[in-house]
Amino acid sequence: MSDRPQFLWLFFSLSGRLSPSAYALTGLLVILAQFFPLYQIARVEAGSAAGETWALVFWIVLLVSSWASFAVTAKRFHDFGKPTYFALISLIIGPILLIILACFGSDPGPNRYGKRTNAPAEP
Repeated sequence: MSDRPQFLWLFFSLSGRLSPSAYALTGLLVILAQFFPLYQIARVEAGSAAGETWALVFWIVLLVSSWASFAVTAKRFHDFGKPTYFALISLIIGPILLIILACFGSDPGPNRYGKRTNAPAEP
């Protein structure tokens, strides 16, 4: 699998499983992506065109990163053998859940969501 499909699978697919370390690093990247536009908004003058542009960028990043957070958390729950809808909680308490789920080990061996961790489910 090339880097691009792996990247798209990691952030946007609901298929497969994810290990604690990959989940923690991916979750931190999502949080950093959300904070960068906020940093830029704080840097520019209030009410300026640049501030409005960064505000728009922030809302776009927030929308995309919310889905990415949901998808990554779903794959982490799959690693415990739990269904996708458990990841809905990530939309409410994302950063807290990031710390909690990164501390638990994976289920050993295959489960109904994949044969191995950090890979999409194989048909």
